[in-house]
Amino acid sequence: MRAAARWTQAHLRAHRPAAVLIVLATAGITVSLLLATALFSYATDPWQRIFTQSSGAHVWLHTQAGARAGSLAALDEVRTAAGPYPTVRTTASLQPGGARAALELRGVRGRPATAAPQTVAGRWLDPRTDAGTTRGIVLDSSVARAIWAKPGDSLALSGFPAPLHVVGIADTAEAPFRAGETPGVAWVLPQTLAVSDAGADQRGRAIGLRLTHPEDTDYVVQRAVTQLGADQITDVSTWRQAKAEAAGDNGLLARLLGLFGLGALLAAALAVGGAISTRIRGHLRDISVLKAIGFTPGQVVRMFLVLHLGFALLGVTLGALITQLLGPLVPGRIGEATALWAQLPAHAWLPLAVCGGVVAFIGAATCLTAWRAGRVPPVPVARAAAPAAGGGSGLTRRALGLKIPPALVLGWRGAFHRPLRSWAAVARLAVPLLLITIALGAWSTLDRFTSRPESVGLAASLTVRSDSLSDQQVHQLLAKQGRLTSYPGAEVQALVPGQTGTITLRGLGTDAHPYPFALAEGRAAHGPDEAVAGAGLLDLLDAHVGDWVRMTVAGRPHVLHLVGRSIETEDAGRVISTSLDTLRDDGPGAPAARPDFYNLVLPHGTDPAAVRDALTKASAGRLEVRQIPNPADQLSAIRGVAAGLIAVLTLIGLAELATTVGAAVRDRSRDLLALRAVGLTPRQITAVIVSATAFITLAAALTGTALGLLASQWLIDLQGETSGWGTGIAQLPPAGTLALVVALAVTVSAVAATLPATRTARRRLADSAAEVL
Repeated sequence: MRAAARWTQAHLRAHRPAAVLIVLATAGITVSLLLATALFSYATDPWQRIFTQSSGAHVWLHTQAGARAGSLAALDEVRTAAGPYPTVRTTASLQPGGARAALELRGVRGRPATAAPQTVAGRWLDPRTDAGTTRGIVLDSSVARAIWAKPGDSLALSGFPAPLHVVGIADTAEAPFRAGETPGVAWVLPQTLAVSDAGADQRGRAIGLRLTHPEDTDYVVQRAVTQLGADQITDVSTWRQAKAEAAGDNGLLARLLGLFGLGALLAAALAVGGAISTRIRGHLRDISVLKAIGFTPGQVVRMFLVLHLGFALLGVTLGALITQLLGPLVPGRIGEATALWAQLPAHAWLPLAVCGGVVAFIGAATCLTAWRAGRVPPVPVARAAAPAAGGGSGLTRRALGLKIPPALVLGWRGAFHRPLRSWAAVARLAVPLLLITIALGAWSTLDRFTSRPESVGLAASLTVRSDSLSDQQVHQLLAKQGRLTSYPGAEVQALVPGQTGTITLRGLGTDAHPYPFALAEGRAAHGPDEAVAGAGLLDLLDAHVGDWVRMTVAGRPHVLHLVGRSIETEDAGRVISTSLDTLRDDGPGAPAARPDFYNLVLPHGTDPAAVRDALTKASAGRLEVRQIPNPADQLSAIRGVAAGLIAVLTLIGLAELATTVGAAVRDRSRDLLALRAVGLTPRQITAVIVSATAFITLAAALTGTALGLLASQWLIDLQGETSGWGTGIAQLPPAGTLALVVALAVTVSAVAATLPATRTARRRLADSAAEVL
């Protein structure tokens, strides 16, 4: 044991820079993984983020107006309470017309401390300005999206003598607004509630309870019902229900970030394993000396295992401390995610799991390589400068005959003369480049949704409807805009034979003026009874392009011929689309039915919000104009997260590149005498080492980008099939971007290898001779 300790100390003194680099590399990988985990938690669980930031309530109870709801705050299981607040149930729409939504108005005197709404647009209520002639209201973001409200709009509420002024939009951890199911939440001052003429059946109270232990939720609800009486409680919602509803809206984002996170973990694991293997191979001569002086194989294995586990523990601890202390100070999304992550429940075990995983993997990799070290013979075998077979390969001789610079020829041979070891290095370096290519593919697909939405089934930017204007008046208003194309449409819910649920049957455009659907298969519908369907509908019916399908609308059968598959991002792709003429065909001589809405296709570069405001103003508010949602809007956060993960993967790639450079320098150091003997100058020897590293990096870059393109398209199409959108939505990264990635990788590897290669080329011959053994 004492001899092993003394050898370890001597080893650290002799290889202090290398030991420092190993510790720093491990710390960097740990920081990368912790930041990736923090970003993953931040982006994939927005409900938990909002709940933590707002000190959310675990239980919301809605009671009759006369109930003693405030007494619930005294329950032993309750830590703090929000309210009770007086409430009024009402309906709201943008003034003077528009979509209507059910609201629960809560009268609050100031910003709550518990279950505090998080303002995302505008401001909070101010008693000095929002209680006078112009009364203010703050809307929950889910209901604001549903009725297209924003700060500055006027909101007409049933039971109120005058419209309310929207002063802010806020996020909450409560169940989101669902039309016909869950009313949206809005906050007003108590003075505003007082002017409502709502009856007693529309008034009530709401109290939110934040519990000491969330698992006591069901018990607390039972105690509340017992204490107040079942007749006094009108509704109960819990944090589990709210979280379940919120989770359904973020599945795609979670899957994408989960893929990137696992990929980064794999790349980091391979980088660490490669670094350790290369490190031990560089000390085979030292191991032989230890065997010669009496060390057993078990002692050698334990010695290397303890040494590298010590490096791993030191690096992991350093990385965790850096993340904990400096992470929240990083500007932007990373700093915000790290600061919030410390408050989330998962923070109690996730950092330990990540750090433990890094140490466990390093331990496993070290065990394998240390076992190989234990099998090293005690007498070192002299290594010839040239391979035993003698002479170069035919390809090498032909390359030299073509007067290709010897440095490039010898660099190519040096890079791949040990195929197994060389291709292992290529594989390790290709993994982060593969994942970077996948991330770029996801980024390009998001850009396709935003820059060319018509290619993914989102040709129309706005939809218009009106209950107070005639079809002719709507046409006149749309014609005055001049820069848009309108398509009349209608939607109904249809039953399919053998199915208990409904699908969306949509008539859009006319036979004379068909709507520009984005087709992935087949052709557009032109004749009568022809239609195109989304992938979700085809999967539901087990149908294919060319089949006839039958469905029932209000007892009336419709038989349609599917002539194409369209890309549909709504209703999980369970949409069948035909022309409005086919949908409303009531037989010869029947009058043309009025459309339910108009889809507006705008020229490229036109701002939909500006057109919406212009139409609303021109119609004096009698047109309800909505912007058609783009799925890319829900994934806008992934751009910043993908950029951060690309940076993490770049760091992991640099760590692997350092290992590759070190291995190339060590191998060429042993051949230094031979290279000088054949007449190479120090500059040419430097070029040999640099070119060998560059060739390995080039092979890895080409392999990683090629496999990344295939994997990116496959994964995005797989996600499209899972979501009902179907295949055909993937957009590969531009060729120029991929060429830039390959060029940057090769350039960085050449620059990184230049300095150590120069030092090696200028070493003394005596030192080089010692490396032969």
